[in-house]
Amino acid sequence: MAKKVSTKPPSGMRDFLPSDLVRRNHVVSVVRGVYEQYGFVPLETPSIENLEILTGKYGEDEKLIYRLLHRGDSLKKVLDSDEAVTSARLSDQALRYDLTVPLARVVAQYGDLPKYFKRYQIQPVWRADRPGKGRFREFYQCDVDITGTTSNLAECEVLAAGCEVLSTLGFEAFEFHINHRGLLRALIRTAGIDLSQEGTALQAVDKLDKIGRDGVLDELDARGVSRTAGETLLDLIAEDATIESLKSSISEEEGHKALVELEELLALLENTPAAGKARFSPQLARGLGYYTGPIFEAQVTDLGSSIAGGGRYDELVGMFGKQTVPAVGLSLGLERILVVMAERGMFPELAQGPDVMVCWRDVDRAAVLKVAHAMRGQGLRVEVFPEPTKLGKQIQYADAPGVGAAWVAVLGEREIADGTVSLKHLESGTKSDVPVAEAASVIRR
Repeated sequence: MAKKVSTKPPSGMRDFLPSDLVRRNHVVSVVRGVYEQYGFVPLETPSIENLEILTGKYGEDEKLIYRLLHRGDSLKKVLDSDEAVTSARLSDQALRYDLTVPLARVVAQYGDLPKYFKRYQIQPVWRADRPGKGRFREFYQCDVDITGTTSNLAECEVLAAGCEVLSTLGFEAFEFHINHRGLLRALIRTAGIDLSQEGTALQAVDKLDKIGRDGVLDELDARGVSRTAGETLLDLIAEDATIESLKSSISEEEGHKALVELEELLALLENTPAAGKARFSPQLARGLGYYTGPIFEAQVTDLGSSIAGGGRYDELVGMFGKQTVPAVGLSLGLERILVVMAERGMFPELAQGPDVMVCWRDVDRAAVLKVAHAMRGQGLRVEVFPEPTKLGKQIQYADAPGVGAAWVAVLGEREIADGTVSLKHLESGTKSDVPVAEAASVIRR
């Protein structure tokens, strides 16, 4: 007896059935429409990147890169070697971790891109994580980025686009929390923490909303940051800290420069769809190692996690080329948005399946296909029942869950001879015989 094979997808992966995709496609169409209104152009990159492109960019999260084994003879060569088999020798490629690093590689690779390259990208990314409830190893991100400028108008554009997407989808109670890596560096030094510990300190602070103050202090202590320095840092970035109060708390030029930049950015955003939706948040850290300037996250009221995040990363492209290229971007989490919209009943009524099912009896199949083609030419979504069975069964199938045709168009010898269809609206039961050429106008009316 053959071994039973599980038909479930791998852990952390999902199948998307038609009812899922109708909603996903709705959100993606809104995202794409808004991004294109802002002048962003589409880009896609391979699912697989060379491992050296991804490593050294994500700080502690590098352990979540989804590495791929060597293939064929390359793998055999490693396994047959007398050298110790290590993870470094087993892999030279990986599934992309995010969409930002691949963009940086593309900008470094192609010299004929516009100087101010505005791209959007909607593709899946992968994390070699142990997925808990509501978390996945494969998920989609919807990114917008602008490269080639240090102007804070670029921050305004990506944040305004993100706000407009969320508003168009029906979100009302949301805010973009904004901070600055330069300010965080200055506060870390002011707290007495060595700058060599910046990355590890920010990784801990980034968990503040998840594990609380005491949890962060314990983690900082475990990472080699003294309790006193940790407490000083958390006092400096207290939730009620303001730009004005921090001006008197730090003496370093980098920190003051960052505060001025934040003031200007927040003022500019009041002239965009982000007006009233952006606020300074000194506790925002964002753990990824490549950010250099302003950083931001979108929070929805009564939701425990963010649905968007991003920031400025002026040094990332330079890791792949000879020239430094400034850049800033925002990533919307498609999965998080879908979950929240479903839980809160935010989806409009979305069409799924055919407008009309062509049902037929005792007629030539070629004639059936001609009528279906003519109705599709009128802009209708048309499905043809595939088998010659009783008319009642055909109509019953058209009305079944998962099919959901609103109408059936019945074809018999009389209808074929007259060039008509017998239309029936399944919910109301109303019927009418109409010329094939008028089917769409009747259905839409």
